[in-house]
Amino acid sequence: MKVLERYFDAMRACDWPALADTLAEGVHRTGPFHDEVRGRDAYVEFLAGVIAKLPNYQLDVERIRAIAGGGAIVELAETIDRKGARFRTPEALLFEFDADGRIARVDIYIKTSPPT
Repeated sequence: MKVLERYFDAMRACDWPALADTLAEGVHRTGPFHDEVRGRDAYVEFLAGVIAKLPNYQLDVERIRAIAGGGAIVELAETIDRKGARFRTPEALLFEFDADGRIARVDIYIKTSPPT
């Protein structure tokens, strides 16, 4: 699970070369809206572009759990400033790894509040 710690540390620091080192060449990311990004360079470029636009971005990892078959589930929250307030988005991410221990797949699920 060290690769995930390095991945999240690099994301917080906006250290894109370090983040790229955690990813398999053919990494596949599927976002919460079924949006897809394929390939290491495309994924790093995507994250760098998105995070740069998020005011006062904060990433808090709550727990990392290894799962059978060599994957992992990560519960986290991303927080930004929006409309004069802090806005927190809790998420669950499913990770798969390649034979070298790099991240080969990321599937992102957003936890939402029940309708009011």
